Amino acid sequence: MFRKMGTETMRTAGRRIPWAVLVVPPLVVVPTQGEASELTAGVSLGWLQAGTASRLAVGPHAGISWRITREVLFKVHDQCSVVPPIQIGGAGVYNHTSVAIGYAWADGDFSAGPSAAIYFMPACGNDLCGRVAGMAVGGHAQTSAYVAGPLGVSVSANVDWVGGSSLVLPGHLSVLVVAGPVLRWSVK
Repeated sequence: MFRKMGTETMRTAGRRIPWAVLVVPPLVVVPTQGEASELTAGVSLGWLQAGTASRLAVGPHAGISWRITREVLFKVHDQCSVVPPIQIGGAGVYNHTSVAIGYAWADGDFSAGPSAAIYFMPACGNDLCGRVAGMAVGGHAQTSAYVAGPLGVSVSANVDWVGGSSLVLPGHLSVLVVAGPVLRWSVK
């Protein structure tokens, strides 16, 4: 069923789309680069506390940061922590992404900001143990100290609210603290 539209109807339909959408390109918010950008990558080892049981967590992490000024930086960081299957409850994954503002100096930096996590892991509540899956929001803090040129040590902590309708963890804090070596590449 097609209906022929007159030229007046077509002009009216055409005016409903604002010309600004067609002419103006989409704006992307990117921090201005004061000095340099940095890529960091590493592997960390630590523990994950979700509910009443703590579990070993190991995994890669990567980040990119932009210096807004000489000391202030903007950072995007992703950490994929794996709960190895050597523990009661089996394997799990806890992927954590954050955006942060921080302070940088020649041989290190500190940053903190909001974060989001996606998880599928074993956990124990007060009465039950089982697998939990979902998404959590929270905060992230990280510090890195570079002791031999681009090679350094990084420590990060994530605190998230694991909520939902799970019988195992109906609503609980999740804390992840890991430390390990980190390597950085600078682009000036």
